[in-house]
Amino acid sequence: FKLIVENPEKPVASGLKVTAVVEYYPDSEEDLHDRLLLLIEEDIVDIPLLGLVPCCYLEIEPEINFGTVIVNSKIINKEISITNHGSSPGTFKLLYDGVVLVNIEPTSGVVEPKTVKTIEVGICTDVPRIINEVIKVELEGHDRTEIWIKAVVVEQVLKVLGVSHGNEVKCIHFGSVYFGSSKTEQVFLYNKSPECLDWVAVLEDNATGGEMGTDLQKATDAFLEDLSFMSCTKDVDVSTLILCIPNQGTLLPYQRSVITLCFSPTKFKRSIGLHDVSAKQDYVLFLRFEAVGSKGGFLQTPSDEDTPLRMNYPPHMELALTGSGLPVMLTFNPGPVINFMNCFLDEQVEVLCELKNESESLPVTFSFRRIAHFRISPEKGKIEKHSTKEVIFSFTPNQIGIFKKKQVVDIIGLTLEENNSQILKTKSFHQIHLRFIGVCKSKSKNILFKINPGITPMTSNPAGHFVPDDTGQCTDIVPVAILKSTQTQIHTHQMNRNCKDDALIAFPNDRSTSIRPFERHKKYRTIFTKTERYNYVDPQFSYADFEQLEKEAHKEYYTDYIYRFRQHCLQKDASRQFDTYNNSINIGLKPADGLISPKISITDIPKEELQLKTLPLDENCLLTSRKLEAIGSKSSNEEVWNGLNAVPISAQEKEDCSLTLTPKQLHQIHIGPSTINFGDVCVKSISFRRLHIINNLSVHIWVQIEIEPDELQQTSPLSQVVPPLSKAYIPIVFETNTLGIFQKSFTYTINNGNTGHVLVIAKAVPVELELSAKKLIINPIPGYLAETEFRRTVRVCNRRNYSAEFSWKPIITDKNTSFSIRPSKGFVEPYRDLECEVVWHPAFHSSDAGEFNLCVHQGNTIKLKCFAKVILH
Repeated sequence: FKLIVENPEKPVASGLKVTAVVEYYPDSEEDLHDRLLLLIEEDIVDIPLLGLVPCCYLEIEPEINFGTVIVNSKIINKEISITNHGSSPGTFKLLYDGVVLVNIEPTSGVVEPKTVKTIEVGICTDVPRIINEVIKVELEGHDRTEIWIKAVVVEQVLKVLGVSHGNEVKCIHFGSVYFGSSKTEQVFLYNKSPECLDWVAVLEDNATGGEMGTDLQKATDAFLEDLSFMSCTKDVDVSTLILCIPNQGTLLPYQRSVITLCFSPTKFKRSIGLHDVSAKQDYVLFLRFEAVGSKGGFLQTPSDEDTPLRMNYPPHMELALTGSGLPVMLTFNPGPVINFMNCFLDEQVEVLCELKNESESLPVTFSFRRIAHFRISPEKGKIEKHSTKEVIFSFTPNQIGIFKKKQVVDIIGLTLEENNSQILKTKSFHQIHLRFIGVCKSKSKNILFKINPGITPMTSNPAGHFVPDDTGQCTDIVPVAILKSTQTQIHTHQMNRNCKDDALIAFPNDRSTSIRPFERHKKYRTIFTKTERYNYVDPQFSYADFEQLEKEAHKEYYTDYIYRFRQHCLQKDASRQFDTYNNSINIGLKPADGLISPKISITDIPKEELQLKTLPLDENCLLTSRKLEAIGSKSSNEEVWNGLNAVPISAQEKEDCSLTLTPKQLHQIHIGPSTINFGDVCVKSISFRRLHIINNLSVHIWVQIEIEPDELQQTSPLSQVVPPLSKAYIPIVFETNTLGIFQKSFTYTINNGNTGHVLVIAKAVPVELELSAKKLIINPIPGYLAETEFRRTVRVCNRRNYSAEFSWKPIITDKNTSFSIRPSKGFVEPYRDLECEVVWHPAFHSSDAGEFNLCVHQGNTIKLKCFAKVILH
C-alpha cells in the first residue's frame, strides 16, 4: 500500500476538505491487510486497508415454476438468470439427466463481472404429466447447487355438470315424449383447464350401443322380425332428433356455460304389415363435447408413407341421452263419426262423448277448434295418464240444411319454431279429426186442398191460390183441378187431338199473367180443349230474333275458342314431355310411369357413390359423426399438390380466406400430425415428413406456418391455399449439424387468425454401419483345390438415412495377414446393403486367423475376425 497526501500545516476551516490517495500494488495472489491512522487533533481514527484477490460471486434462481399448462404440442420456455456480483468472470455449467426431456440453452458459459446471464429452459407439452425435475448447477466458487423445474401439464378437459346439484353428469334421461313435441333439459358445460377453450358438440349416430326408434321392451324374437324397420332408421338424420343450444362456443378458464338439450322424437314409418299406431320407440344416443384445436383429432402418420392416414379422436366428454317417443292415444266414444238427431231451427241437440287417454305415462292437453253450427263444452282441457274426461257436443243450427263438418282436435305441447329451431313454443303438434253430421229441418204447415171447378170467384188474388171464405179471411186451401186434363181427351178439340206432348198446360185462371215475358220456343195450351194459348211478347223485355242469333253465335265462338286453346296446351305439354325423354335410352317414353320407386336405405348405396353425393355441413346444423366421416372420406380422396397458390389470388379465394372461422368450422379442418417424429437421423442429412392439411369445408382456407428453429429452415412452401373438400400437405424438412436430441415446435395459422402448434422431435446421430457377422469362418469352395480358394462374403448394412463412407483396415500382428477384403473402401447408400468378399490366401507360413477394422468416416468402427478352416485328407 502507498499513501499519497499532503498534510495541512494549518487547521482546516469549515467546509474545506483534504484529499488522500491510497494505492494498492499486489505482487502475489494473496489477501493483504493493513491500516491507515488519521490524527484529528487529539483523536485517532484507525482506517483498515484490505487488498483482496479478484474473484467472482455467482448467484442463480433456485426454482422454475411453469404452473399449470395445457397439452397443445408446444415448447414452453422460461428464462432464469445467473448474476455475477464479483469482480472477475465466473464459469457455470448445467447438468440434467432426468426422465423428462428439457431444453436448456446454454448449458455452460462465462458470466462477466457485474453482469447477468440469461438461461432459457423449455419443457414440452405433448402429454399430460406432472414435471418435478432437478437440474444440477456448478458455479465457480460455490458448491454444487440445484434448480427445480416444476410444471403440471393437463389436458383441456370439458365437464358436464348438473344445473341443480353441480355434480358431473354422465347421462340425461328425457323420459317419454309425444311424437312431434319436444322436451328440454339444461346442463352446465365446464372448462376445467387454465386456458381459453373453443368447443363443439358432435352427435354420434354410429356409436356402439346406440338405439334409434326401437322398442327395448320387446321380446328378442319380435325385435328380430322387425329388421326392415331397423334398416330404415339408418337413413334418419339424428340431428333432427337432438338439438343442442348452443352447439359451439368459447369458454374462459374455469368458466361454465348453460347448455340446453332438446329431444324431439320423430315417428319412423314402418313397412307394410308392421304398422302399429301404439308402438313405442326408444332412443339411446351419445353427444360428444370436444375441444377444438387440442391434440385429438389430428392425423397420425405411420412410419410408412404409403400407409393410409389414421385419425385419433380427441379427448372429449361423452354424454348419453335416452328417451322414448310415444304416439298420442286419445280415443273418443262415440267417434270418430258423430251423428246428431234431426232438429228444427233454433233448437239444440247434444251428444255426450267420453275422451280417454290410453297412454300410461303422459297426460294429454287438447283443444277443439270452433266450427259453425256446433258447440263443444269444454273446448280445451287436460287429461291425466290413463284417465277419461266427458265432453258435450252440441248441434245448434243457424240455418236449414244438412251439415257435414270436420272437427279438428289439436293436441298442445312444446314444439320447435319452424323459422327458428332454437325457440320452443307451446302450440299444436298433433291433430285428430272428428266428423260431425247434423240435419236441420223447417217447420212445415199442413195445407188442405179444396176442389176448384175452374170458376174463379169475384174476389181473388191474381193467381187465385188463396180463396177467402165467407168471413173474408184467407184460408190455407189451394184450388186445384180435379180432372186430369193432361191425360184425357174428353173436351179436347178435334183439331188439337194430335198436339205434341211437350206443350205446357195453363190454368184457366192465369190469363191475368199471360202477357208476361215467356220463353219464345215454348207453347202453352188450355187445360181442357188443348187450344194453343195466345202469348204476348214484350219487346222491352225480350231479345229480338237477330239478338238471339248473335247471342247463340257468341256462345258457340267462345266454346270453340276454349276447346281449341285446351287442345293446344295439351299438345304443347305432350311435346315438352317428349323432348325431355327423347334420347337413346328413353326414346320419348317416360320411364317408370305410374310405378312406385322402391325404398332404398343408405346402407344399400355404395360407399363411393355416397361420398360423391355428400354435401358440406350446414353451419346451423348439429355435427354428427357419420356426416363428418363421409365428408372426411371424400376430402381425403381429393389430394391436391400441384397448382396450389401460396397466397389467395382469385376473388373467391380472397373472400373465403378473409373469413373468421367458427369453432364448428375449425373442427372440420385437420392439420397434423400434431407430433412429427423424425426418429434417428444422421448429422448433415436431409429428412422430410408431411404435414397433412385436410379441408372438409366448402370454402378455401389459407394455412401459414411460422418456423423459428434453424434446423427446419429448409421447409418450403410456408403457406398454401387449400381448395374446398380436398387434401394437401407441406413437406417439413429437417437438417442439423449437431448431435443430440432435437425437440422444438412451430406455429401455424388458419386464415391469419386461428393458431395451432406442431411438435418436431428428432435424434441426431452419426453415420453408422453394421455387419451381418462379426466372426467369419471361411471354408474351401467345393470343386476347388484347398490350396487355392477360400472365399466368403460379409454384408455391410446401412440402417440410417445418410450415405456412409467406409474403409477396411487390417490389424497387423507379428505374422503377416493372409486375408484380403474387397472392396476395401467405398460408400453404402441409405437403407442399403453391400456385400464384401473376404479371401484367404493359403501359403506355407500363412496364418489361418486375421482381423479387420471397418472404419466409417465420421462414424463408428467395427472389428471383424476371420478364420480359415483347413480340411486335411
